[in-house]
Amino acid sequence: MKAVILSIGDELILGQTVDSNSAWLSAKLSDYGVMTLYHKTVADDVEASVAAMKEACELAGLVIVTGGMGPTADDLTRQAISSLTNRPLDLHPPSLERIRAFFKALNRAMPVTNRIQAMVPRGSDVLDNDWGTAPGIKMRVGKSLLFAFPGVPHEMKNMADRYIFPLFKRGNGAVIVVEALNTFGAGESTVAEKLGDLMMRGHSTLVGTTVSDGIVTVRIRDESPTPALCEKHIASVVEAVEKKLGTLIFGRGDETLPGKVAQLCGEKHRRVVVAESCTGGLVAKMLSDIPGASSWFLGGWVTYSNAMKTTELGVAADLIDREGAVSDAVACAMAGHALEKSGADLSVALTGIAGPEGGSVEKPVGLVWIALGTRKDGVIKARAERFHFPGTRQMIRDRAAKTAINWLRLELLEFPV
Repeated sequence: MKAVILSIGDELILGQTVDSNSAWLSAKLSDYGVMTLYHKTVADDVEASVAAMKEACELAGLVIVTGGMGPTADDLTRQAISSLTNRPLDLHPPSLERIRAFFKALNRAMPVTNRIQAMVPRGSDVLDNDWGTAPGIKMRVGKSLLFAFPGVPHEMKNMADRYIFPLFKRGNGAVIVVEALNTFGAGESTVAEKLGDLMMRGHSTLVGTTVSDGIVTVRIRDESPTPALCEKHIASVVEAVEKKLGTLIFGRGDETLPGKVAQLCGEKHRRVVVAESCTGGLVAKMLSDIPGASSWFLGGWVTYSNAMKTTELGVAADLIDREGAVSDAVACAMAGHALEKSGADLSVALTGIAGPEGGSVEKPVGLVWIALGTRKDGVIKARAERFHFPGTRQMIRDRAAKTAINWLRLELLEFPV
């Protein structure tokens, strides 16, 4: 079965409220082998809602509408369903009594406006709402089964659990399994190019990519009759993706770059320290956000000014004067001195121009030197690389911090950096 999810509300259209309902419903439906064709957000408008519902009912066997079920003049979902089905709205006395009882429990009289919530399209099934005032609606519309629930998330979730998911049984019919492989270090187009024909839509197991804050995620989806068959197909494609992307892959599902570094530091008994200029402590924050970080992350320095680089880290003032603060030599000196002063095993250092001002032709905004420091057999070494990150100040700092953390990951895995 295919599903369409419609979210109704001006507050969603205007960006005042984030639609979390659709994501939750899609994830739950996939557990039962129901694939969601699309989500659509619609304004509080009868004509627009009717058009969206009509289209959805022509395409999917299950249509779920959330929102627009309140007591105010802009809550028009029930009116839209009435118009769609040519069924007048009738008062449902049991629902009216439930609404009155709801307010009575709060020691309040029911406002007259709440009476509209007990109005339902003639011939529909009324779905009791034990978590709020508005009942849900269930109707057969052509080949589709349409459900309408309040948009309040806890009401919607409880009602969906009660009225929708018992219609399906896990393991019966199709099963949908999704695996996500997270990558860093290459853009989405480069990842797609490396994946090649794995992304062709003719395969039974589908491969796609999404990108968020520099992390490119490869999503592998399979729809098969049984969970075991899904897992078999997924495992085969995961192996093929891993061969093509290699060290670009840092984790699966919810795994993060800092989390991977934490895992590897624990396994290899390594301690990390940081020295930051342009990122202003962002690398330290990302690393220390991991629970238990104190066992492997010693801390670091934020040396934003040249004077602080000298007085706190010990970077020679004449080196900064000669090479410039944003340079290979200064980045390496920062990484090396951080190891000397801390006793750590690994360090990363960053110095650059995050903008939006301060750049030049030789050293443009977005230029960042990142250095990796290592201590092996008592010998400290550091090497640096020049990066030019595009975007806003926030994006430049974020990409630089993640690149530095990715360097730590590759070093801990003993892969070439």
